[in-house]
Amino acid sequence: MHVAEAPMATVEDLLKIAAHPKCVGIGETGLDYHYTAETKDVQKESLLIHIEAARQSGLPLIIHSRDADDDMAAILTEEMARGAFGCVMHCFSSGAELARATLEIGCYLSMSGIAAFPRSQELRDLFATAPVERILLETDSPYLAPPPHRGKRNEPAFTALTGRVGAEVFGMDYADFAAQTEANFDRLFTKARSA
Repeated sequence: MHVAEAPMATVEDLLKIAAHPKCVGIGETGLDYHYTAETKDVQKESLLIHIEAARQSGLPLIIHSRDADDDMAAILTEEMARGAFGCVMHCFSSGAELARATLEIGCYLSMSGIAAFPRSQELRDLFATAPVERILLETDSPYLAPPPHRGKRNEPAFTALTGRVGAEVFGMDYADFAAQTEANFDRLFTKARSA
């Protein structure tokens, strides 16, 4: 469900869900001003609720941000100062300032098929400035399939194609990059191995 369309949950609602043994993260939540700028206040309120649930549960927050870089950086920086929580910038394709701000407070950046698109060199260059220890891979399935599958339904198996691009970005052997991103995932999503 899109962040702007999700029903408003309470911290208590989210904590009940987070207690399930198979729940390994909170979200996806965030700010999306691309089509839904008129709901900014509701989106911000929901984001704050999700942050508090992540803080209380100890589960990482999966964050969506589109055309909301300044507000997202401000909220995350302010909230992290109030108490730490793990977080990943899901399907990251925002600007350098949001990347810098979120990395400074301990967030991870997740690389999707967008990074493999031919016209995404600027995004690949941005990822190259991040510590490889803070990079994750994802599909965002069923959307954003990397080449040569672009425009088709994305599949989890295609993560390997994005991983090959990531390995090039960081100048690493593919197996080493895959092992690094797996270790990063395990470090952030600590509950996943037992789920």
